[in-house]
Amino acid sequence: MRIFISLALLLVSGICAAAEPDVRVQLQDYYFDAARRGDVAMLDTFIESGYSLDTQDSKGYSALILAAYHGQSEAVEHLLAAGANACVQDKRGNTALMGAIFKGELKIARRLLATDCNPDQRNGAGQTAAMYAGLFKRVELLNDLSGKGADLNAEDPLGNSAARLANGEIRMPVSH
Repeated sequence: MRIFISLALLLVSGICAAAEPDVRVQLQDYYFDAARRGDVAMLDTFIESGYSLDTQDSKGYSALILAAYHGQSEAVEHLLAAGANACVQDKRGNTALMGAIFKGELKIARRLLATDCNPDQRNGAGQTAAMYAGLFKRVELLNDLSGKGADLNAEDPLGNSAARLANGEIRMPVSH
């Protein structure tokens, strides 16, 4: 399988404009599956072939977002070392850091905090990684986020802040 992918990657990279869309889609699927499973050998094949690491699927997920969300710390490390952008947002504006916090992947979240992303980067709902940490009671990360410069008092459109969420205060939309 790895030989097939290596050959396909060489073929696609050599004649990318003329490559069959099905081959590109299939390669992209292999890439994202490798990230989800933490298949570092397969990811290294893509990396060595010069594959675009920040490629996104139909939901905007990058391999780094998928690896972080699925707890694949070694895959996260390989992707970051190869130049994957930790600041990439999916179609809802969520980042790999937000996904790691949501899933309780604290080691991965701390690794992602060491990147050059804005700690107050917001998703489409106006939420920050610190708000996720507060909401999901990842209070041990709040100090790390604050140390990185995150504003724990920043509010989303509903008036939720990381500090309020950590205290169990959740403001919900008013239904009419």
